[in-house]
Amino acid sequence: MNLQLFPTLKNYNLRNLPGDIFSGIIMAAVSIPISMGYAQISGIPAIYGLYGSVFPILFFALFSTSKQFIFGVDAAPAAIVGSALASLGIAAESPDALACVPVIAFFAGLWLLLFYCLHADRIVDFISTPVMGGFISGISLTIIFMQIPKLMGSGAGSGELPELLHHIFLAAHSISFLSLAMGIGALLLIRIGKKIFPKLPMSIVIMILGVLSTTCFHVQDHGVVLLQAVKPGLPSFIIPKFGDVALTQAVGRGLMVAVVIMAETLLAENNFAFKNGYKLNDRQEILACAAGNISASFVGCCPVNGSISRTSMNEQYGGTSQVVSLTAGISMAVLLFGFTGFIGYLPVPVLTAIVISALMDVVEVHLAIRLYKVSRNEFYIFMAACISVLFLGTIYGVLIGILLSFVAVILKATAPPRSFRGIIPGKDAYYDLVRNRHAYPIQHVVIYRFNENLFFANAKIFQEDLESSLKENTKVVIVDASSINSIDITAADRLEAIAANMKKRDIQ
Repeated sequence: MNLQLFPTLKNYNLRNLPGDIFSGIIMAAVSIPISMGYAQISGIPAIYGLYGSVFPILFFALFSTSKQFIFGVDAAPAAIVGSALASLGIAAESPDALACVPVIAFFAGLWLLLFYCLHADRIVDFISTPVMGGFISGISLTIIFMQIPKLMGSGAGSGELPELLHHIFLAAHSISFLSLAMGIGALLLIRIGKKIFPKLPMSIVIMILGVLSTTCFHVQDHGVVLLQAVKPGLPSFIIPKFGDVALTQAVGRGLMVAVVIMAETLLAENNFAFKNGYKLNDRQEILACAAGNISASFVGCCPVNGSISRTSMNEQYGGTSQVVSLTAGISMAVLLFGFTGFIGYLPVPVLTAIVISALMDVVEVHLAIRLYKVSRNEFYIFMAACISVLFLGTIYGVLIGILLSFVAVILKATAPPRSFRGIIPGKDAYYDLVRNRHAYPIQHVVIYRFNENLFFANAKIFQEDLESSLKENTKVVIVDASSINSIDITAADRLEAIAANMKKRDIQ
């Protein structure tokens, strides 16, 4: 395969340039509060979220074949890294956290680079939509519960759902009512504004209102916590401190992050590509993710990922190429160079409300409802993935999610669609007796259709279906095997046994 640089700019139509630049500026503006919030979730200061929105997004654009996807600091990797720090006993925003987080990002990038070399993009085919939807929803709900104490004026919670609920209970005893009012008010304004003005970037509006509340009303004098002020300037180039961290832990956490980044990014990118009629190179997308994460580690940032919410907004504003990402990265660099003064005036509850609103859009309630109506088994898999993340944490959630994907494959293979067939007067074909009320069985004949390859895990179902259909007057059993493309030795032996048993009963 020939590696292409800036593939989405090939044969670029300059008529799209003004729209792409406008969308890129909007993406940069929207990324300011969201990236800062997710950086804090991962255990590093908010400013690193902005650092992760410059070089990582530019390196992603260098390789990505997606015309729309937006890369940056996002929920799932941030939550995994944040929970990893908690499990290792590392305090958020401490020197140890600042040393550990970039190393995890570096190893996540290395794993992705290895996945690229091994053509591992096909692994994603084994992760089903219910599993990934449940996993991402579980992560989003976990982060929302983590953020609720910050609305009350306390620090963020940590741990799994029971610990998070306990932390919320404790925060309620020392609540700052002004902080809570600002947070809930900001959240309501964002949610209502999105319904009334869908194209207006409400998070930017709320961020501006939050800064104004500090400058005009001095809310910090009434118990409202502000973000720490930061000095202007581009991110410094650093070498990850490999000697200051437990490498086995960093390598393991990096693998978990890499799997989630690859799966979530490729699944979402393919969804957008299919919807908008263009093709992706899945393998090169893994390389783009690897480049983005390795570059993130060299500016001290947490792992970075494709953002579904920001990509949806880019689609809404009509972005047509990675010119959007280039514009967003350059705009963020300009902001960092001389316009970071506003950060020290941004109330924490307002930033928290913006993050919670973004996460509410990621929780896939619509998918859960659809699965409940269409496929109960897949709904239960969705809920199992979601609940495992909530109660066991993101690390075990990844493992359980992957395991559930294989369980889903096995369940589908072991309980395949199958039916008994009959005739409808005046029709030549044979019809499912359950689904067609006008169909009726042929006298003394059983016609059975099995819609799956026959192997050791479903051969017993095949046998039980046939044996339960036999009656005293059955003379012939016909198997419609047009969907059976392979039979393993276990199933072949079972078929011989079935045939021998029927022969004893004088059934052909």
